[in-house]
Amino acid sequence: MGIYVRLFLIKNDKMAEELNKEIARRRTFAIISHPDAGKTTLTEKLLLFGGAIHVAGAVKSNKIKKTATSDWMEIEKQRGISVATSVMGFNYGDYKINILDTPGHQDFAEDTFRTLTAVDSVIIVVDAAKGVETQTRRLMEVCRMRKTPVIIFVNKMDREGRDPFDILDELEKELQINVRPLTWPINMGARFKGVYNIYEQGLDLFTPSKQTVSERIEISDVSSPKVDELVGEADAAKLREDLELIEGVYPEFDANDYLAGDTAPVFFGSALNTFGVKELLDCFVKIAPAPRPIQAVEREVRPEEEAFTGFVFKIHANMDPNHRSCIAFVKICSGKFERNVNYRHVRNDKMMRFAAPTAFMAQKKNIVDEAYPGDIVGIPDTGNFKIGDTLTGGEILHFKGLPSFSPEMFKYIENADPMKQKQLDKGIHQLMDEGVAQMFTNSFNGRKIIGTVGQLQFEVIQYRLLHEYGAQCRWEPISLYKACWIESDDEEALAAFKKRKHQFMAVDKEGRDVFLADSNYVLQMARNDFPKIKFHFSSEF
Repeated sequence: MGIYVRLFLIKNDKMAEELNKEIARRRTFAIISHPDAGKTTLTEKLLLFGGAIHVAGAVKSNKIKKTATSDWMEIEKQRGISVATSVMGFNYGDYKINILDTPGHQDFAEDTFRTLTAVDSVIIVVDAAKGVETQTRRLMEVCRMRKTPVIIFVNKMDREGRDPFDILDELEKELQINVRPLTWPINMGARFKGVYNIYEQGLDLFTPSKQTVSERIEISDVSSPKVDELVGEADAAKLREDLELIEGVYPEFDANDYLAGDTAPVFFGSALNTFGVKELLDCFVKIAPAPRPIQAVEREVRPEEEAFTGFVFKIHANMDPNHRSCIAFVKICSGKFERNVNYRHVRNDKMMRFAAPTAFMAQKKNIVDEAYPGDIVGIPDTGNFKIGDTLTGGEILHFKGLPSFSPEMFKYIENADPMKQKQLDKGIHQLMDEGVAQMFTNSFNGRKIIGTVGQLQFEVIQYRLLHEYGAQCRWEPISLYKACWIESDDEEALAAFKKRKHQFMAVDKEGRDVFLADSNYVLQMARNDFPKIKFHFSSEF
């Protein structure tokens, strides 16, 4: 008996050791920015360094069309913007890296907010000429709220921009975080010579190239005459002066301050010309956090726990238009996920097993047999999942923090082709499950209302319904100010409110009561007249 116990313990120790080793080498992060700051370009170059693609910007196709790997949807290629979060995983040295490239456009902010719940750290891309823009500020608020460690990449140094010290001041003021440069640019625009790597004490000289990487020159002492030879006397003198100022003004870089979300390391470069990206990646894998504990409603879940847990943070319809399939994106929080093993779907309270879980390179998928904390796994979804669902080895757990927010724009959706009603219903149902827009059914007239956070969403929905489902819709105007979820402990008060406001009432796709206020005044009056009713502006209550 003793031998079996010892063998069991040895096996368990080995499994725990393997799990800890896999956790330690995982880096899961999102790249966020304002539109056009160069976020998707940076993602491409990180994939290039990881050997995940061989030519940046090219998706292999018969026509050799060069579009970004992460912008794989047809509408993304046409518009040149990201409209959905892409997930990409690759190995870099000893590390397994999972990148989530998010939409920068504010009309798709909700997708980005939810993505931030599934990552352990963030890289913010800032345009050297434009500095910090509105959308970047909002995303930084979410990072600050969650104490997510942030690295900043100041992009487009090969174009004329603002003084690097002014950019640092603006980053501190606008993003409300301490910054510490770890590389420093030598001039900019047409005179851009490269960057000095403060973190590793090396000089990287700039050669404009979209596919090749510049050589690293080790410089142990920046006062060496070799620097003057390489960049010219004037730029070398300016570099020494700047570095002296940095050492005097900014405290020594402390990785613990970065991990606590108090300090943001700053890197400079040009993603388009593959410059400064390797320095960013090399430093990132060393200092960025491995998967961290996640707070569930019931308790804190630690990644090294033996039992598997994970949650659905995104659902995407039609990743493969030939099969009309939905994919649920699951972030693994603890334990080891294995193919064909039974796991508990907590909301439905039933056991499920997954025969074809996949790992991603944007739209391309490979079936995986196992995955570890920090990994993102795609599970084929036939209508079983909703955003926020928890999967576990058996324990009842609920991960929070994936709400839907009250939309800001509303339109009636009508069928433009009566022969395709079935396709339209299916398309709307699947696209709403993605959580990017919301559907409300008006209790007064039974008409369907779509609510979004921006105008562009309506165009994307219309385009995708036509090209992915063969259904045509048209939009009709409706004047609404806000949709808010309502509830009350007093059944009579709730019934009285719904009766009085009957023509302004609707239900969401979960069947919850929603009040559609057509003006701020109407909303305030309703809150004053019905003190027993609770009004919620996010669906998580």
